Amino acid sequence: MADRVTVIGWDGSPLTDAARAALGAATLVAGAAHHLALPEVPPAAERIRLGSVALAARRIAAHRGTAVVFADGDPGFFGVVRTLRAPEFGLEVEVVPAVSSVAAAFARAGMPWDDAQVVVAHPRTLRRAVNVCRAHTKVAVLTAPGAGPAELGLLLEGVHRTFVICEELGTEREQVTVVTSDTATDHSWRDPNVVIVIGGPAGRGATGDSGGWIAGRDPGAGPRGWVQPDESYGDGLGEGETELLRAAQLARLGPRVGDLVWDIGCGSGAFATEAARAGAAVIAVDRDAGACARTDAAARRFGVQLQVVQGTAPHVLENLPEPDVVRVGGGGAAVVSAVADRRPQRIVTHAATRDAAELVGRDLTEHGYRVECALLQSVELDTRAWTETERSVAFLLSGVLPDRAP
Repeated sequence: MADRVTVIGWDGSPLTDAARAALGAATLVAGAAHHLALPEVPPAAERIRLGSVALAARRIAAHRGTAVVFADGDPGFFGVVRTLRAPEFGLEVEVVPAVSSVAAAFARAGMPWDDAQVVVAHPRTLRRAVNVCRAHTKVAVLTAPGAGPAELGLLLEGVHRTFVICEELGTEREQVTVVTSDTATDHSWRDPNVVIVIGGPAGRGATGDSGGWIAGRDPGAGPRGWVQPDESYGDGLGEGETELLRAAQLARLGPRVGDLVWDIGCGSGAFATEAARAGAAVIAVDRDAGACARTDAAARRFGVQLQVVQGTAPHVLENLPEPDVVRVGGGGAAVVSAVADRRPQRIVTHAATRDAAELVGRDLTEHGYRVECALLQSVELDTRAWTETERSVAFLLSGVLPDRAP
C-alpha cells in the first residue's frame, strides 16, 4: 500500500508550497495528460494517465512509496477524493484543494452562485441534469464527452435558456462564450467545460439579489404545504383538482429533483405548480387555451418554472421527452393507455365511477403496472355551525411499474 496519498487540485495557477512538497517526494503521479506534463513532476516517478479512477486507485493501493493524484479544480467537489476514500482501497488521503471549476466559471461570468444548483452530466445522467435545468433558474452543469452543451441544448427543446459555456478553464485555451440553448447545437465545444444555464422569471435565480441563507434552492420559498387551498387558484379548479385529491396524487407520485412530470389535462395548473414546487421539471398539457393561460399564471404567481404545451392528448404526447411520473387529469382510459406505453415509473389518475376506474385499472395491469385504487370522499364543513357545505367523491388510481420503481 502507498505510504501516503496526496490529492492535488489544480486550477491553472502556480502550485502551492504544500503541493510542491508532496509532488517532490512522490514516487507515483497520476493525472490527466496536462497534469503529467507539469515541470514539477519528478522525472523518476511512475506516471499513470487517469482514466478510470477506480483502476488507478487499485494501482496506488499496490504501490510501495508516496503517491500524488492530480485533479482539476477542487478534488473534493464531484472529484476523485470520493473514489480514493472508498473502503475497498484502504487509502489514507490528504487533500490540497484548488478553486473548483464551478466557482471559476461563475467568477468568469461575474455572477454569484450560492443560489445555483450544481449537477454532473454524463451520458447516463444527462436526462436528469436537463430536468434540473428545466426546473431551476440557475444551474451549473459539469459536463462530460457525449453530455456537453450541444446535448443539453438539444434536450431542452421548447424551453429557452441562456448558456454561459466555460471551456478549458485555467489553461491557455480558456474561453467563455454566451449563447442561447437553441444555438448551442450549432457549435463544437472543447472538453472539459462547465455550462451555466440561466433562465426563468425575472428577478429570480439569475441575479442573486435575494441574499438567501442556504446554498441552492431555498426550501422555505413560497407558502407552506404540499398543496395550497383551492381558493389560491381562483375559480378555475375542475372537479378533479380538489385540494385533498391533489394531496393524494402528489403523495402517490412523489415528484422530486431530477424528475420530469407530465400533467395531462392541467386545468387550473394547481397540480403542475405544486409538482414544480417539489423541485421537479414539469410539462403541463391541456387542449384548452384558457387552461394553459391559467397554468402559466399559477406558475408565475408561485415563482416556479414549468413548460405549458397546448394540444390534445394522446397525439400531443408523441413528441414530448420521456417522463418519470405522470398525472392524467383528463382524457380517460385512452390517454392513460398512451401514457403507459411510454413506461413512466408511476402514473396517477382519477375516475368518477367504479366502472371507469375498473377500465383504467385493467389497462394499467395489462401494461405491467401494479395498480392501487382508493375511494376518496371529502366533506367540507362550516365550522361555525358544523354543517356540510360541499362533498366530493373520486376513485384515485395509481400504477407503479415494478421494474422501474426506486
